[in-house]
Amino acid sequence: MADITTITQGGLEASVDARGAQLRSLRLGGVEYLWQADERWWPRSAPVLFPIVGKIRNGFATCSAGECHMGRHGIARNYDHELIEDTGSSLTYRFESTAETREAYPYDFRLEMTYAIEGDATLAQTFAVTNTGDVDLPFCLGGHPAFNVPLREGEAFEDYTLWFSRAWTGTSPTADDGIENYGRMRTMIDGTNRLPLTHDLFANDSFTLEGVPDSTISMVGPIGHGVRVDFEGFDHIGVWSAGPSAEGTPAPFVALEPWCGTATRTDEDDVLEHKQNVIVAAPGQTVRRTFSITLL
Repeated sequence: MADITTITQGGLEASVDARGAQLRSLRLGGVEYLWQADERWWPRSAPVLFPIVGKIRNGFATCSAGECHMGRHGIARNYDHELIEDTGSSLTYRFESTAETREAYPYDFRLEMTYAIEGDATLAQTFAVTNTGDVDLPFCLGGHPAFNVPLREGEAFEDYTLWFSRAWTGTSPTADDGIENYGRMRTMIDGTNRLPLTHDLFANDSFTLEGVPDSTISMVGPIGHGVRVDFEGFDHIGVWSAGPSAEGTPAPFVALEPWCGTATRTDEDDVLEHKQNVIVAAPGQTVRRTFSITLL
């Protein structure tokens, strides 16, 4: 098992696993907000998504540097990352390309992940991707933090609601075996600022929202506790919960996932540079994106 390092400030405590630079715990006042990777539903908590988000068709894509062979959400989550800075209230991890990673993704890169406590109840998660090669670097990236729903005893999953900063109408493509079908859209939010949670929302896997007002979403329980995710600079947010366990018990968590890029679309080809909202970094360029989690 890789090393887990904890940072604290005030009543907020965050723990990060060097394996994948994955957030493993997020506690406020002794209450655990982050999903604890129960294998009955999903054995991860908050993987880092790089250099793809979701799936590429049949795990394959071509690119200017050759061929890509990657499973869902890319390669960063599968490797140990080096802890290069620990200030007590922030952590920075580094993951660099190797001969092994180039077999899957034929580029040179450096990914640095920083987790920083800001204020009494907010954790900022920053991606810094540097092109260390001599050709353009195409990539997508994203977060995947999942949160316990419900948070407290005596509550139900259906007591929680997704809240937006104002009323709007949002649609989502359907998923065909993990591929985004923009030819078959479903309306998720229709002229309102709220979406009550039900397990039926996830009968067709996740749903993907674009153009969320003010790039903010909150998931709030019956007495106002929950989380807010602010994701300026990310084009989409995925919302997901797993299917029931083998015993038929519904999954007690929801993931709120800021994305730059999405899974391959049904109307896209299999060229990495053609993917929706793909980022391209020039040689020597560093691209940064930050989202924050505020515990309510």
